[in-house]
Amino acid sequence: MLPFYLFTLFATVQAQIQHLPGSCSFESSTCGYTSDPNFLSWTLNKDGSFISVDPGLEDQDGQDERSEGEERSEGEGRAVLLGPSMEQEDWSCLRLVYQLSGSGFLQVQQRREGESFDRALWSTQTASDSWLISSIDLQNSTEPYRIAIDGRPGESKGSSVAIFEIRINPGYCLECDYEESHLCGYRNQWNTNVNWYRGGGAARDTQSNIPYVHTHNGAGHYMYVDSVHAKTFQEVAKLVSAMTTVPMSGCLSFQYQRGEERGNLFSVYTRDQAGQYQELWRADPEDQSLNDWTATTLEWIPVQVDIKAPFPLQVVFEVTFNSPRGGHVALDDIAFSPEFCSAETEPTFDPSIANCDFEVGFCHYTQDQMERSPWKRVSVKPNIYRTGDHTTGAGSFLLAHSRLSPRAGYISRLLGPPLPGNMKYCLRFHYSLRGFLQTDQALTVYLQGQSGIIQDRIWTQNDKSRGVWIATDITFQSPQAAKVVFVSTCTNFWDCGSVALDDISVSLGDCDLTAGLLLSVPGHCNFEMGHCGYIQDKEDDKGDWVLVRGPTPTSYTGPKGDHTTGVGYYMHIEASNMLPGQNARLLSSPLRGSSGPQCLRFFYQMYGSGTGELSIHLRQDGKDVLLWKHTGEQSITWLKATVEYQSDQQHQVVFEAIRGSSIRSDIAIDDIVFESGPCPDIEVKMTHSPGNSNDIE
Repeated sequence: MLPFYLFTLFATVQAQIQHLPGSCSFESSTCGYTSDPNFLSWTLNKDGSFISVDPGLEDQDGQDERSEGEERSEGEGRAVLLGPSMEQEDWSCLRLVYQLSGSGFLQVQQRREGESFDRALWSTQTASDSWLISSIDLQNSTEPYRIAIDGRPGESKGSSVAIFEIRINPGYCLECDYEESHLCGYRNQWNTNVNWYRGGGAARDTQSNIPYVHTHNGAGHYMYVDSVHAKTFQEVAKLVSAMTTVPMSGCLSFQYQRGEERGNLFSVYTRDQAGQYQELWRADPEDQSLNDWTATTLEWIPVQVDIKAPFPLQVVFEVTFNSPRGGHVALDDIAFSPEFCSAETEPTFDPSIANCDFEVGFCHYTQDQMERSPWKRVSVKPNIYRTGDHTTGAGSFLLAHSRLSPRAGYISRLLGPPLPGNMKYCLRFHYSLRGFLQTDQALTVYLQGQSGIIQDRIWTQNDKSRGVWIATDITFQSPQAAKVVFVSTCTNFWDCGSVALDDISVSLGDCDLTAGLLLSVPGHCNFEMGHCGYIQDKEDDKGDWVLVRGPTPTSYTGPKGDHTTGVGYYMHIEASNMLPGQNARLLSSPLRGSSGPQCLRFFYQMYGSGTGELSIHLRQDGKDVLLWKHTGEQSITWLKATVEYQSDQQHQVVFEAIRGSSIRSDIAIDDIVFESGPCPDIEVKMTHSPGNSNDIE
């Protein structure tokens, strides 16, 4: 059991602080929080005023009850704590005081009625010998939901997950008036000589140079830093907020006081998940007319500054001193609004205008009509010879020239819509090559300025993979408005192939911020981080699904690469290890029932002359119901499947593959997605308007 450590951050609570439903200190009850009966139970420790869960895998003698070699199942060692139903019409902030001992995993989720999967809000695997605090933004919602806290202690001896307190306050997690001892998740970045401290309160040193707070009748609290102990030139003190759990754009406001402005520099920055800083504001020395902090007439100065960051961030208040006589800086009443400070501020640009899957045209992409070899929108019906599009396997994509063209020495250019300057963008797209001997000019991406002159080359293709859709992402920034230009060059007849392009998307921010650094979405699995809770059926099958990357071992069967990136992971059955008619069953983790329809989407690949059968089953009460089935060779490309079903009780979805008549019977799946509601109508129209597309038979 987790030892109880004295936790002082939450010891003093101001009476005027408002706590919303869902808050709990676990002193004598769980405040409406209950354990999900499908998993382990959380235990309330009344002496220590916390709630915890242990692994639950050992008997009283400390022996593991599992047999040797048996793996831990998805639900084993997992406990889910469900909060009361909440409906927050306004934005609020959840602060969680927790501790992981030994090893383990803790995740805060949002559970909505009618959804089979919970939405991840925050997670951690950081072990600690003391209590830690996290700040989690709860966005305004008109639909009721419940907070679900998923705790999974590790298998090592002494591992445990514990929660000391849950507090939900109105407003944004960035906001703080420092009246509560937890400081709203703000922390001082420790420096040997200068640091931020919490000041103010009723018990005040009358000889102090630090000013009275301007709220709570002068008895409130604030943060301050002084230069008394500065030892070196440019001593820096940083006060850092918690990393927000959602993108933030709007107006940040605060109050500050500053003395001896010639001896210090006060700045405010944002810091993203990649560790990159951006200055928002810097105090102007000319703004100050009073330097004596003992003067009772010195007033707090209000500041408003716009944040344009459609990604999670931290706010950093930084003070730099040049000597022990650098003075003081005090900070209070940090607030945030989703509206920009000034009506004249330009709203955050939505770069989705540059997104295109080419299913219904060129979107906002253009090309010179006089171009000798323009990009053409084409489609490939499912077949065993040529790869179809990346979006569905049977839709449309762009194709630049062909090796069979009688001409050579020409260029194909595709121009995107204009993007404003001085903003960081993430460009993602898929491409596929055929026929090129040298690939350095097969596909290149440039930025083109307003004058129509090419500014900069931001990417060039150097991968020699053939016949596979390869995903790539590019982070770029231009000082002025620019267009993204895709260029493919055919140098001569003997070194000229074809280039396919599909599923272009553009978003704000660094690509790294929206890739591996963000939380995975429950119900979505691309197998890049493992099995996502999918397990083998050890009772009702003879073979196994295998996690692999690259081509399958047997020629003329199976995919050459995964669907997600072309070089990632996918699940498949290796037919050479099975006998004809033998099956392999892959089970999802248990899914909650709902009164409405659910939609399952996934990609499958059934290529090989001896391909058998792939089917989807709904398993509930120990019985299977067939939902979807395909038999025999389908296509050399990845194809998209949608399955709509309904279940009002806990269930699992089963992917079953049956080996065909020969070893050329590999079957693969990738990019599985579960969503609430009916499946959208995604039927791919194979007939296109004249002049916009060419079918490749």
